[in-house]
Amino acid sequence: MDFTEINQRGLVLLGCGKMGSALLEGWLKGGIDAGSVHVLDPAPSEWLKGQGVQINGQLPENPAICLLAVKPQMMGEALPRMRALGNGETLFLSIAAGTSIHHFEQALGDRTPIIRSMPNTPAAIGRGITAIIGNAHATPAHLDMADGLLRAVGQVVRLSSEDQIDAVTGVSGSGPAYVFHLIETLAAAGAAQGLPPDMAMQLAKATVAGAGALAEEATEDPAQLRINVTSPGGTTAAALNVLMDEDTGFPHLLSEAVKAATERGRELGK
Repeated sequence: MDFTEINQRGLVLLGCGKMGSALLEGWLKGGIDAGSVHVLDPAPSEWLKGQGVQINGQLPENPAICLLAVKPQMMGEALPRMRALGNGETLFLSIAAGTSIHHFEQALGDRTPIIRSMPNTPAAIGRGITAIIGNAHATPAHLDMADGLLRAVGQVVRLSSEDQIDAVTGVSGSGPAYVFHLIETLAAAGAAQGLPPDMAMQLAKATVAGAGALAEEATEDPAQLRINVTSPGGTTAAALNVLMDEDTGFPHLLSEAVKAATERGRELGK
């Protein structure tokens, strides 16, 4: 991505916690000039202080983009300071869960270009995936800018409507927690069958990480990859008879889990 416009006009980062720090690290590595980055954070980390960015100082008059990375419950307090940049050329990009575009339009002005996004925590190691959707004032150039910035920490998909973002939350936003729990329970099950707990955890982590990497890189879809591992009447088939049970296995459990996360996202957005 060409960061010329951002380096010339500036980038404002409101909040620099884990996700904000992951993004900033990716941007600096990708070519954004540290001096053009203005961070507002009440408790800047030692890492942030060492990056050469401007912290809690005066903001540029017309930054190219303002990224909103504070927790949703802090957004009401933080947004009024940003209102002076609304209804102009500055693009606002939110990574806050549960805060609608309409809410931002009310706080910043209804002519403000706004893009709402839903990233996930593997962004911290550059393996995230983020969904984005813009309002009527977000131009194709704005979407391209947001896309390029978010690709610093992983993949990006573009939604066709804001309604879809709650389902994205249920699948990829909350999804890493489902996988971490799978690792926990897989390791515990291995220990229950006689493996040393540390070894069971190592086996579980490597198996989930390796299978995920294979699923991304293989030309075959996950269903075929599953079939490739499953010999009729073998050990994997015996396990899958349990996991694929429509009433008690993964199909039912994950459907209910994603549904619950999606519905909770809708509730938080009201």
